[in-house]
Amino acid sequence: MAKPKLDFDELARGLGAERRGQVKASPGYFGAAQLATELAHRLRVPANGGRPTDPTWTERRIVPLRRSTLERLNADAGRLGIEPMQLAALLIEKGLDSVEKTSSRQAPMRRTQRR
Repeated sequence: MAKPKLDFDELARGLGAERRGQVKASPGYFGAAQLATELAHRLRVPANGGRPTDPTWTERRIVPLRRSTLERLNADAGRLGIEPMQLAALLIEKGLDSVEKTSSRQAPMRRTQRR
């Protein structure tokens, strides 16, 4: 049985509050909790069965990793109840989104001429 989706706008109205945007979590417990919540919203069990996955992930690639990175992914994914490469895919997407937002706020860098 699927969990009912939480309507944050309705929740805010019920509390007499106003939604003002998303809160960005930092690393640590609250960051992990936010990541777990995002995973719960994104990952769906395919119609033909199998493990939950994000339906927008249509590309399959092999990503080389250091052993220590894979060990960290295994440990963190185990705590979240997902596969290590699902966690890796989500972290890559979040990292790229962060870089994109940061670079769009900064002025373009000028190239210096070499002599």
